[in-house]
Amino acid sequence: MFKSLERFVRVFTTGFCFVVFGLGGLAMRIVLFPMLAWAVRDPTVRARVVKQVIQAAFRTFLRMMRVLGVMSCEVRGAEKLQRQGLLVLANHPTLLDVVFLMALTQRADCVVKAALRDNPFMRGPVTAAGFVCNDSGAALVQDCIDSLQAGNNLIIFPEGTRTSRSGGMHLQRGAANVAVRGQVDITPVSIRCDPPTLSKGDKWYQIPLRRMHFVIEVCDDIAVAPFLDGVAEGVAARRLTTHLTEYFLELAPAPANGQPALAPAVA
Repeated sequence: MFKSLERFVRVFTTGFCFVVFGLGGLAMRIVLFPMLAWAVRDPTVRARVVKQVIQAAFRTFLRMMRVLGVMSCEVRGAEKLQRQGLLVLANHPTLLDVVFLMALTQRADCVVKAALRDNPFMRGPVTAAGFVCNDSGAALVQDCIDSLQAGNNLIIFPEGTRTSRSGGMHLQRGAANVAVRGQVDITPVSIRCDPPTLSKGDKWYQIPLRRMHFVIEVCDDIAVAPFLDGVAEGVAARRLTTHLTEYFLELAPAPANGQPALAPAVA
């Protein structure tokens, strides 16, 4: 009986948190960002201010989730994200991954799906912050490089979507192309969630029996120069993608109860 009540409370508080998240994004779009557009005329300065606002909002959201007992977390190596011009690559096990990374990273930029730009709750933040949209075709890689050269810290999930519970990992080559063509070292981030939840295909109310616990670890930079030595950019990008796949698989949690190492997750 007590466990059933506890689970009901966690489902309710989880739903409450997501409602607050959606309404907060809508409020920023309707009220805050129009005010900033009026008060800050320079679009470059305005985008920087919006990024700071989003970082503060995401920190507040995560704090609320911790206080309400929805989740707990520990962060290792956060100081490495306080630099500028970083290419941050992370695995993508849960729905909250981007929230964590943007809350931890100064001047965070990210590659977002075009669908988010058309979402009424997210359109305001995505547009106002000038995030890189993935529908720019051949210009996408250059847009990413331009963002890094402007001093932003670009967050990319090389898988392109949340990790599947079926296990395995398939990295797209776009992130490696940005690193190779921009000659930018990579700051890898490992994200783990125990027990697995909010994975690809999961509903928000399909919460585990235990409170989810996140471990966010910012690892040492991966130098890109060795992959560029004497080869064409396309070859270098393929080699780097293979290396990153092996790297993130090695960081993945060990299989539990016979399940694949990457079987859990959130997206």
